[in-house]
Amino acid sequence: MLRYVFLSVFALLLLTACVSDDNDLDHLKNYRLCNKCDLSGADLAGADLTGNAISNSDLTGADLSYSDLTGAILFEVNLTGAYLTNANLNGTSLFKANLAEANLVGANLKKADLTRANLTGANLIGADLSGANLTWANLSGANLVGANLTGAYLSNAHLSNANLVGANLTGAVLGGLYEVNLTGANLVGANLAGANLTSVIGADFTGALNVPAEYLKD
Repeated sequence: MLRYVFLSVFALLLLTACVSDDNDLDHLKNYRLCNKCDLSGADLAGADLTGNAISNSDLTGADLSYSDLTGAILFEVNLTGAYLTNANLNGTSLFKANLAEANLVGANLKKADLTRANLTGANLIGADLSGANLTWANLSGANLVGANLTGAYLSNAHLSNANLVGANLTGAVLGGLYEVNLTGANLVGANLAGANLTSVIGADFTGALNVPAEYLKD
């Protein structure tokens, strides 16, 4: 008897959890905003989420590939392991967002606000981060091969062990009041023309392009 009661209660809890997830997803689609929502694993591939406001929500493993998040506000959202390949995040606010291990291959992040975002181990191959604000962002171990970081703000960003092979950092700001950690970062072929490097620490500019003479080893 107790076994059947347990199974019934478990089934009810499972059903409730599923309904809750569906309700959160429906709420987002109907009202274009969601706070403290469980959207983990949600299928939002190709979705039009322009101008949506999502805060303090769980989007772990969600599929947002090819979605349009132009001008959206994603405040302190958890996007760990999320799929954002070729997503449009132009001007999107991702303040304190957790994008660890997220797939952002080919994503458009022009002028996106990634202040204090966690991008450790994120895949940003070919992503466009031109003019993006990455102040205090953690990009340690991130793959930025061929990424466009033209004019990006990287003050106090953490880029240790990041792969920046062939990345374009023309006019990027890596200087200012705070240090930018490039320890172990691969800068082979990276274009640093006009970049502000005054606060960079631990960098090996071997193979990098257009590095100011004062930063080159004798």
